[in-house]
Amino acid sequence: MPTIRVNGGDLAYDDAGAGPAVVLVHAGLADRRMWDHQFTALSAHHRVVRYDWRGYGGSGDASGEFAHYADLLGLLDALGIERATLVGCSYGGAYAVDVALTAPDRVTSLVLVSSGLSGHEWPAEMGELARARIHAALPPQRLRAYRERTAASVDADDVTAMAEAQLALMVVGPDRERGDLDPRVWERALTMCRLVFQREWSGPAYTEVGLRPPAKGRLHEVRTPALVVNGLADLSYIQDVSGMLADGIAGARRVDLPDTGHLPPLERPEQLTALLADFLAR
Repeated sequence: MPTIRVNGGDLAYDDAGAGPAVVLVHAGLADRRMWDHQFTALSAHHRVVRYDWRGYGGSGDASGEFAHYADLLGLLDALGIERATLVGCSYGGAYAVDVALTAPDRVTSLVLVSSGLSGHEWPAEMGELARARIHAALPPQRLRAYRERTAASVDADDVTAMAEAQLALMVVGPDRERGDLDPRVWERALTMCRLVFQREWSGPAYTEVGLRPPAKGRLHEVRTPALVVNGLADLSYIQDVSGMLADGIAGARRVDLPDTGHLPPLERPEQLTALLADFLAR
């Protein structure tokens, strides 16, 4: 597994194929393995790079002060990629938009899957839902100790409980049952999400710096072609952001995927890959 030094951190990545560059940016619930299908298929006609954010997957720990979008831009520099299509899921989409605003000449096009948006404040109702469906998976004091990194150790059962609660709400979706999801998708997502919480709770403290000014309110500045992919079984609050992106980026195309939660690359791999291939061909 190769790693590369970017902005003082070590990022794990995969690089395959030749042709116009495509960089895959994973979601906060997962790591670069969520792109297995897209990485393999698209590399037949493109140079495809996928990487783990610092603090995720095979990358080095997140510590101190850093910006994920700056790491993405630094990765392009480190790999000698002048221009690329950025494909981001969840907060990975937000970081892709931030790069498009920071260095528009480096971004050929954008694909934003169940995307976040820097500067967007989630409504209070979403916080209440998270507290009821996710945070309640652990006793409050123990969860606080993990978040503050004051726990003497991290219990593997707690990691699993938190990962399962997170995935049940977001990957399965608020209006579906776990049985509605392919068991293979659940297991792959759980493997990655367990590692997210294990590393988050056992790693050093850090501060993530956001784009200033943030992307919300600046989407009219994005001039690159964009494809917005939305899962209709995802949280409505996240679907609202897909609407903001599709409406705010001039000429953006929106595709809604029925019966699909927050991780379409895992749940609808063939369909998403076909959408990407068609978009890239255009």
